[in-house]
Amino acid sequence: MNIETIAFDADDTLWVNEPYFQATEKEFCCLLNEFMSEDKISAELLKTEMKNLELYGYGIKGFMLSMIETLYSITEGKADLKLVQKVIDLGQTLIQQPVELIEGVAYTLERLSKNYKLVLATKGDLLDQERKLEASKLGKWFHHIEVMSDKKPKNFQKLLRHIEVPAENFLMVGNSVRSDIIPVLEINSYAAHIPFHTTWIHEKHETNMEHPNLLKLEKIEDILNHLF
Repeated sequence: MNIETIAFDADDTLWVNEPYFQATEKEFCCLLNEFMSEDKISAELLKTEMKNLELYGYGIKGFMLSMIETLYSITEGKADLKLVQKVIDLGQTLIQQPVELIEGVAYTLERLSKNYKLVLATKGDLLDQERKLEASKLGKWFHHIEVMSDKKPKNFQKLLRHIEVPAENFLMVGNSVRSDIIPVLEINSYAAHIPFHTTWIHEKHETNMEHPNLLKLEKIEDILNHLF
């Protein structure tokens, strides 16, 4: 590898994210348990989220709106408005969750920043990701911050043009095979997969893939063994 620039996903790569969403979803299901079972509520919510992705994009605000829409659908528009307020409260609590760094992140970024240009390349709501980045105290290590509407090959190609890095000199590090690994390999860049113990069902993908440009890591510090 002749890597010059390393990009990192944020949610569940640098800091904890999905467990908070799953806890919020569980509370949402509890609000509606008189109408439907938890499994069915979760399935309805996921269906609504998928339908709304192109409208709202990824992030907490789209999740909140999808919960409200699912609430309306499940209750056939007859829900007490107090339930709507409770859903809004759930979303606002989710937004205000503390930022919990994954072990080894700060040390690894500090080491890498001495030899490589580092980029934060993540999906999600811009304001929320900016808040989490500020709270994380990790911003000082990054040469460029990119909050992406999606992570498809064309999005990564746009990023590479913007930061003026050839595909063969670029490495993407992330926990999602679907979003952080496959699109990057498709543009002939390098990718490093770090599994996280919890994954949003929309991001789940077979992890036993093989590719000459793919590194499989157990934890974030392992990247140092490949680059130094």
